[in-house]
Amino acid sequence: MYLILFLVLNFGALALGGYLQGEGPGGVWYQSLNLAPWTPPGWVFGAAWTLIMIGLSIYMAALVKVEKSPTIYILFALQLALNVLWNPLFFKYQLTGWSLFVIISLFLVVFVMTAMSIKPLKWQWTLMIPYVIWLAIASSLNAYVLIKN
Repeated sequence: MYLILFLVLNFGALALGGYLQGEGPGGVWYQSLNLAPWTPPGWVFGAAWTLIMIGLSIYMAALVKVEKSPTIYILFALQLALNVLWNPLFFKYQLTGWSLFVIISLFLVVFVMTAMSIKPLKWQWTLMIPYVIWLAIASSLNAYVLIKN
């Protein structure tokens, strides 16, 4: 039951972020940017986020069974909010500095969530490693846009 709940919450947040991003990566502004040479092709973003949200859902479903502290719920809600907020800041409003602040904050929240769960979870915490790595890459892409444009 928890798995379904977290799948709905995570993919709902992805959908909301997509809705709020305006023209998104297909827009004139984004297409005109000087992007980092290591920017992956567009399809990688969708595939990565799909896998990350599935992993996050499995992770959270396992974690809420063993961790009863409200801190994990607060961190989860915060990472959802930051994840949704980044899209309109970057794509719609083109606030690359603020979006970099948000994505670095998201990275830190996800890192803390992961670190907190190493002891209570046997192996499920490893499902967060792709999320942490992806946020590090995404932060570097955002920083490059801020610096080079």
